[in-house]
Amino acid sequence: MENMAQTQQAQATAEMIDKAATEVQDAELEQVEPGLVPTEQENLDILLDINMPITVNLGRTTIPFRDLLQTGPGSVLQLDKAVGQPAEIFVQDIRFATGDIVVVDGCFAVRIKEILGKEELEDQQRNEEQN
Repeated sequence: MENMAQTQQAQATAEMIDKAATEVQDAELEQVEPGLVPTEQENLDILLDINMPITVNLGRTTIPFRDLLQTGPGSVLQLDKAVGQPAEIFVQDIRFATGDIVVVDGCFAVRIKEILGKEELEDQQRNEEQN
């Protein structure tokens, strides 16, 4: 009997939660003056000033976890690219160009060699969707 009362009480509570979650309310929105809405050029200017993270990939490798645990200072991991092969340049994890690694004022830099075309970017997106 006690279990049945608890079950009924739990069902009643669940129904109240469901009703509260689906309750519809009217929204009151304030009027916006036409002059307060940014123009297309202002919107574009805002977007053009956004900083985008750039990642440069020199190469990749895979090793067994056992070998990874044995690495330490002085260990060398050989990458899949030969010296002179272009590095991949990514914007927001999307490959968009290739380039050569150079040194500028004592820091690594990348000289853009090729910007990927629309077809290459679409192929890349299709490959990612398939994986």
